[in-house]
Amino acid sequence: MSVTVVGIGAEGWPGLGAPARHALEAADVVLGAPRQLDLLPELAATPVTWPSPLMPALPGLLAEHADRDLVVLASGDPTFHGIGPAVLARAPGATVLPAPSSVSLACARLGWAVQDVEVLSTVGRPPAAVRAALAPRRRLLVLVPDGDAPGALAAALTAWGYGDAALTVLASLGAPSESRVDGRAASWAHPPGDPLAVVAVTCPPAPADPLLGRAPGLPDDAYDHDGQLTKAEMRALSVAALRPAPGALLWDVGGGAGSVGIEWMRHHPTCRAVSVEVREDRAAGIAANAAALGVPGLRVVVGRAPGALAGLDPPDAVFVGGGVTEPGMLATARDALCPGGRLVANAVTVEGEAALAAFRGEHGGALRRIAVQRAEPVGRFAGWRALAGVTQLIHRKDPG
Repeated sequence: MSVTVVGIGAEGWPGLGAPARHALEAADVVLGAPRQLDLLPELAATPVTWPSPLMPALPGLLAEHADRDLVVLASGDPTFHGIGPAVLARAPGATVLPAPSSVSLACARLGWAVQDVEVLSTVGRPPAAVRAALAPRRRLLVLVPDGDAPGALAAALTAWGYGDAALTVLASLGAPSESRVDGRAASWAHPPGDPLAVVAVTCPPAPADPLLGRAPGLPDDAYDHDGQLTKAEMRALSVAALRPAPGALLWDVGGGAGSVGIEWMRHHPTCRAVSVEVREDRAAGIAANAAALGVPGLRVVVGRAPGALAGLDPPDAVFVGGGVTEPGMLATARDALCPGGRLVANAVTVEGEAALAAFRGEHGGALRRIAVQRAEPVGRFAGWRALAGVTQLIHRKDPG
C-alpha cells in the first residue's frame, strides 16, 4: 500500500504537477471532499467522500484501505492548516505533494512579502482569536470558515478600535471564478460571499485602541475584575520571570481575573495556559477576559488547588498568585513541573513570605521584594500611594 496526500488548488487538474497527476492516475482509491473530487477528470480510482466529522473517521478510513494505493486530497498545501499532519501521524511513510497555499496565492495577488505577514485562522475559532495580533500598520491574513465570516470580522475589528482597517477578501484563489472585494472594516457592506476565502487585513497606523501589544503589563482597566487582579507592574515582572516560550504550558494557580495566564498566552500564538480558580463567578470572568483580549483558547478549571491540579498536563511553568500557604501548594507545583520548568510565586502576607522562604531554603531559588508607588490625586495635587509590597519567589527545577 502507498499513501499520497495531494494538495489541489481551486483550479483543479490543470494546476497539478506531473507527480500529483501520476499518483492520482495510479491510485486505487481517492479520498476527498465532494468539491475536491469534482475537480478531477474521470479516473480508474474509486472516489470516496469524506464523512462528517472527518477526524474521528480518519483512522478507520486509512485502515479500511490499508492494502490499496490511496490518495488523500487536500486544499492547497496539506501541511498548512490541512489534513497532512493527521495523515502523516497515522501513516508515517506517506508522501505529501503540496500545491501553493492560499497564503502564498494571496500574498502574490497583494504584492505582500509572505515572511512579513501574520497568518491566523478563525476556522473553528471565534473572531477573538485575531485580537492579540492587531497592531498599528500590521498586515494579517485570516483564514475564514464561511462566507459570513468577513462581515463578522469587520464588525469585531470596528468594536476593537480598528474600524479604519483595510480589508480585502480574496476568494477561490487560482480558479477561473477567483474574486476580490475591498473595503474598510467600519463601513463593510459586502454581502456574504464565497466560503473559500482569505481575508487580508491592513491595520491603520493610529487605531482607536489602547495599543495593548503583546508585552506583559497591560493596563489594569483592560480587565473586568472584582479587585482580584495582579496589578500591571507586578504582572509584567511575574510574566517576565516565568519566561514564556512558544508552545509552553502555564498553570496559573489562583486565577483571579486570569491576567497572568492571558498575558502568557498573548506572548506567542502557540503558548498555552490553564487558569485554576476556586470561584465559579471568577472563572466565568477569566473566560470572558481571555476572549476579549484575544486568547479564547485559555482553559479554565474550577476547583481548589492543589487538589484541582491533579490530572492536568505537566506544565513548563507555574504561577501561584494566591494560596502559597495552602499545605502542599508549592511542593505540588514544583513536583508537576517539567524538567527545567519555572515556578514563580507571589506573597503579600508575613505568613506567605515565610512559606516562600521555607521553600527556598529546601529547594533553592531567588527571592525579591517588589514595591510600587503610583501617583494619585491629593486635592489639586498628586501624591504617591504605595501598592501592597510583594515578595516573589523564582525557582527553576533541575533540568536533569
